[in-house]
Amino acid sequence: MDSQTAVPNQTAPDASTAGKLKPNSLGVLGILFFVLSAQAPLTGVAGAVPIAVAIGNGAGAPAAYLAAGLITLLFSVGFVAMGRHVVDAGAFYRYIGKGLGRDLGNGSAGIALFAYCAIQAAMYGLYGATVNGLLAHYAGIDVPWWVCALVTMAIVQVLGALGIEMGAKVLAVFVLAEFSILSAFAVVTFAKGGGPEGLGFADTFSPGAALEGAPGVALMFAVASMIGFEATAIYGEEAREPRRTVPRATYAAVALVTGFFAFASWMLISSYGASKAAGAAGKALQGGDSTAFVFAPIAAQFGTWVNDVLPILLATSLFAGILAFHNSANRYLFSLSREGLLPRRVSAVNKRHSPGVAGFVQTSIAVLLVIPFALAGKDPVLTLFSWGSGIAVLAIMLLYFLTSVSVVAFFRRERLDTRPWNTLVAPLLGAVGIAGAIWLIVENFTTLIGGDRTTALWLQAAVPAVLVLGVVTGRLTRSART
Repeated sequence: MDSQTAVPNQTAPDASTAGKLKPNSLGVLGILFFVLSAQAPLTGVAGAVPIAVAIGNGAGAPAAYLAAGLITLLFSVGFVAMGRHVVDAGAFYRYIGKGLGRDLGNGSAGIALFAYCAIQAAMYGLYGATVNGLLAHYAGIDVPWWVCALVTMAIVQVLGALGIEMGAKVLAVFVLAEFSILSAFAVVTFAKGGGPEGLGFADTFSPGAALEGAPGVALMFAVASMIGFEATAIYGEEAREPRRTVPRATYAAVALVTGFFAFASWMLISSYGASKAAGAAGKALQGGDSTAFVFAPIAAQFGTWVNDVLPILLATSLFAGILAFHNSANRYLFSLSREGLLPRRVSAVNKRHSPGVAGFVQTSIAVLLVIPFALAGKDPVLTLFSWGSGIAVLAIMLLYFLTSVSVVAFFRRERLDTRPWNTLVAPLLGAVGIAGAIWLIVENFTTLIGGDRTTALWLQAAVPAVLVLGVVTGRLTRSART
């Protein structure tokens, strides 16, 4: 049975604690803005592209985004097919539980919550450092990065409690701003015929260019940039006509993000010239500011005023991502509580039918993740951001793999959808591609987190540890109820 029949009855006295999210709140565009915000386009381009170009496959990096998009698209086919039969704010863990059993579903719930909270904490680290720099530059004051993060946590908590529609409106403004300037740069560069060496299509997308250098590193960062699109299913309970809205939003998100990253990175490389792009990206990394690789050609195209605007847009990009992951994580907490895996109080909703208690719990988790780095005096970018991002990428990719396998198992057993491509071929191909991506992530994890091998091993070990903890917790909870 699906979530609409599985939701337990609530005994709270009024609608504010009915344990139901507000239905018919989001259309395709609203869900799309949440997804695109989670992927933080400007952050992804300014942070990942220079690394993929410098230490990956150079001018062939945009081809890695197309490959990552293809893997994601194959995964999405089965993901959407499952979503037509299971509509639940828990998404991943409900999908995995349906196909691979309740225990593994409960374990995957722990991984999903762990991943979303880790990536949000990571973004708080980069956001705090970015805002600290902006305040120092424009106001001449030095506010500790963690103060900026804590203040923003309070703002995010308020916006989350105000309801999903308010969050969608705020994110729409930020997402459109960062998309607009990057898209404008890419379109103008393309219209002008590229940079000093032309568009260089073959230098970027030919098989030889795509396989140059270390394509696995580039693919790893490209896959990391795609994470967040799966949030389409998390908002299924709040979507208008979810069985139509969620699939459309999912495919639109994958197509838009893939096209955007591939096109924007191609035009960045073209602006330098394919033969010089890797050197320019490496120089930016050595200088300690990878964003220079991205910001410099945009400023050259539109004027120096861009140098004042882009850092601000980077901060708003991070804020949008933080808010999106807050909404994703609190809906996981809400769903786990409704299933009885967390205290029932966590599934209470406020007068706006938002998961208010779950939102507060999620904000508390964010505080607990950020404060230790502040107390230890750690660099928020080199530690909190790098470690949190790396562990979230590995955890989410594991969820993708388990979901693909679960789709095949579920439809072989239930026969609710007999289309071979949607329920067998595409999910299996997606699982193979995701398994390859996981292998690349594990092999290059030290590079991904920018740390040492020992730290990398501890962080990697945390993912299966959380999976086991989730399984054990689920069994103990179930035993306590019987």
